[in-house]
Amino acid sequence: MNEKNQNRLRRARRSRAKILRLGAPRLTIFRTAQHTYAQIFSADGATVLASSSTLQDGVLAQGQHGGNVEAAKRVGALIAKAALDKGITHVAFDRAGFIYHGRVKALADSAREAGLQF
Repeated sequence: MNEKNQNRLRRARRSRAKILRLGAPRLTIFRTAQHTYAQIFSADGATVLASSSTLQDGVLAQGQHGGNVEAAKRVGALIAKAALDKGITHVAFDRAGFIYHGRVKALADSAREAGLQF
């Protein structure tokens, strides 16, 4: 594993330890060059309560790329809708060690606009 990824995972471990002490459902994100993923885990981290990604049908139109800010905004809106449908209104945001800018920020802002609180 390269040093950049090790540093990201170390940041993720630290933030997840704090989130575990909060006891709130965790909205976690993951991004690759081609796609953006979001999942909401239960407070204990054992079960996935809701998920969304750019791989879902209808998120991307034909020929669109899933690794950009616009796609992340759509994923944020979808994960918020899925969470609200299941009665989840408050979550802890787990950025998985990624820096809070670009796609990560766009997903978070979109989820907040759609009604999710964190």
